[in-house]
Amino acid sequence: MDSDIEAGHRRILMESRAAVERGNQSVAKSQAIAIETEQIGTEVISELGEQRETLMRAKNRLINTDQELAKSRKIINTMKRRVLTNKFVLILIIIFEVVILGLTVYIKFFKK
Repeated sequence: MDSDIEAGHRRILMESRAAVERGNQSVAKSQAIAIETEQIGTEVISELGEQRETLMRAKNRLINTDQELAKSRKIINTMKRRVLTNKFVLILIIIFEVVILGLTVYIKFFKK
């Protein structure tokens, strides 16, 4: 009887030891997964930081391009106004010359 009780205690002890060993292995696997997850997280954060810097540079270039486009629009609008002003002045000069030519012909041929 004592040997049966002792055998039962040994069996329970062995089962408990196996359960503790499985628990230790599970904890070790969990720690390994946690370390791997931390490394992946660190890599992702680093990559996201690089992407943020890239996006910030692209945003700054876009802002600079927008500013340059605004300056270009102003220059083009100024050029358009000057071209229209020059055309208007040229038309006035042509009209003035035609009037002078008409007066000259009138005075030369019709006024005697």
